[in-house]
Amino acid sequence: MRFAIFGDIHGNLEALRAVLEDAEAHEVTNFVCLGDVVGYNANPHECVDIVRALDCPVVKGNHDEQASAEDSLENFNPLAEEAINWTRDHLTEEDKKWLRELRLVRQVRDFTIVHSTLDTPHKWGYVFNQLDAAASFNYQHTNVCFYGHTHSPRAYINDVNDGSVKGFPLQRLIIEANKKYFINVGSVGQPRDGDWHASYCIYSPAEHLVELRRIEYDINTAQDKIVDAGLPQRLADRLAMGK
Repeated sequence: MRFAIFGDIHGNLEALRAVLEDAEAHEVTNFVCLGDVVGYNANPHECVDIVRALDCPVVKGNHDEQASAEDSLENFNPLAEEAINWTRDHLTEEDKKWLRELRLVRQVRDFTIVHSTLDTPHKWGYVFNQLDAAASFNYQHTNVCFYGHTHSPRAYINDVNDGSVKGFPLQRLIIEANKKYFINVGSVGQPRDGDWHASYCIYSPAEHLVELRRIEYDINTAQDKIVDAGLPQRLADRLAMGK
């Protein structure tokens, strides 16, 4: 089995299609989504349709929660709030129901998926460093957990023998039995690590291997759609900057 682990699509249809095409070209057998299917970009309904049609494990992200709610549930920054209000108007009731009913944490085969943190997944905390990751390791009951939310590919490793936690940018990672791994696969639709290419991972349990993939997509079309939709220009500009 080979899993395509992806998330933080944020309504970027061009990036999502490119990622799925790349995954199929690399003989992926299963798909797993880490949430935030919607928000920021101009094709939320189409992205929900595609992910729902995959019939794969999906967890809820904070933008999914906000976009499927009637009223604002948390204090987003003004840019995100404007995008969420626009997104609500461009989702069907069926879309919102599907997003609303997504679970916060799931176990898939022998690994775990969550959008934010395992200790308080409903509070949408960010994992930026070893201390943040350590809190989630206390609640991690599988060897590997994949998460999103920060839009930056990174891996944290907890050595169960000495309790140490180390973190580093993700590229290619061999999974060892005596360690736990909390792995961020980056973002499909709005990377924030300085690289504009769509990001996702392929996980091969039989090979104990996680590999990061960075995929070129039609970014100009995605940017044009944002502007044409009346969304803030900054949302289009940041795609090219990868921030």
